[in-house]
Amino acid sequence: MANEVRPCPCDIGDRFDYGGRGQEVQVEHIKAYVCKPSASTDRAVIVIHDIFGWQLPNTRYMADMLTTNGYIAICPDFFVGQDPWKPSNDWATFEEWRKTRDASKIDKEVDVILKYLRDQCGAKKIGVIGFCWGGAAVQHLMLKNPHLKTGVSLYGVIRFFEDKFNLLHPTFFIFAEKDEVIPLEQVTQLEQKLKQNCKVDYGVKIYPGQTHGFVHRKREDINPQDKPYIEEGRKDMINWLNKYL
Repeated sequence: MANEVRPCPCDIGDRFDYGGRGQEVQVEHIKAYVCKPSASTDRAVIVIHDIFGWQLPNTRYMADMLTTNGYIAICPDFFVGQDPWKPSNDWATFEEWRKTRDASKIDKEVDVILKYLRDQCGAKKIGVIGFCWGGAAVQHLMLKNPHLKTGVSLYGVIRFFEDKFNLLHPTFFIFAEKDEVIPLEQVTQLEQKLKQNCKVDYGVKIYPGQTHGFVHRKREDINPQDKPYIEEGRKDMINWLNKYL
């Protein structure tokens, strides 16, 4: 079966039965999910979804978690109306699908979202986090966007930007020890290159026994042995944002 060919086995894992506490808005040509804390703040975080798109309940759960920690959170549709990947799709077609959704071609949308956060939400300090495809997009933005303060890349696919390491802003990289998508030798090479080329603060952390997507997809009640690492990953992400925003 062609479906056994999995060039990027981004296992969707366990999906939360989660509706979200924010709302969907239209920002120029982009749909987005926005959640705001009860107290006013000038700190905001752009959440970049994975291949499963901006409506994945798990990603909205993470956006809401940022809000409970005092941030305005916005998760735009960076596929801009194109269909997200579906678990039922034929993995043999994945690379062709991905070529039409380039993680380094989101600059126009990011500029629109930054303007919205500044003008409509009063944000002055803005960071970015992203998962898988979105993690690679975070690395791209940390290399070139002067308007963002910091970023957290969660299991961002390194090979998309393997020759670019001169980051503009402090960036934290979260990886899983047993990630089929991102071999540990790639993580080691990333660390070496950052050490040689990066002039801003950065962190690279590997979480033992975890698989791709563990921070935002795994259900702690189903995988109790993973719960400490899931919580640690989320706490590390918040602590990094708190430090630089």
